Amino acid sequence: MSGLVLKLAPRERVLINGAVIENGDRRGRLNIVTPGANILRLRDALHPDEADTPVRRVCYIAQLALSGEADPAEARRQILRGVEQLSQVLTDPDSGAHLTRATSAILEGQIYQALKALRALLPREDRLMAVGPQ
Repeated sequence: MSGLVLKLAPRERVLINGAVIENGDRRGRLNIVTPGANILRLRDALHPDEADTPVRRVCYIAQLALSGEADPAEARRQILRGVEQLSQVLTDPDSGAHLTRATSAILEGQIYQALKALRALLPREDRLMAVGPQ
């Protein structure tokens, strides 16, 4: 059997297709075999107040789409527009590769994979924001 395997810490919460599931008192493991299930670890979720930078805003839109709180077509359009804007600023090859992966994932309807590619840009954005304009 293939699919996604989630290893959960005690009391860890995960959002699966809009339902919050909390693990018990021991470490747990879930095998998700349904393709296309929308899954978000709540420890990785951004609070709306944290969506205060360009990459975080695009991640937040993807997160809303994953949680079912945004219209999928509108979220897809906004994510693609956000990725395009980010690609004009983050021009190094590594960032470009992450943005290309995010675009491909969105076009294939794989929102989680897009979010994963975008989240990889957060440390880079943090460093750039700390340095400020040159």
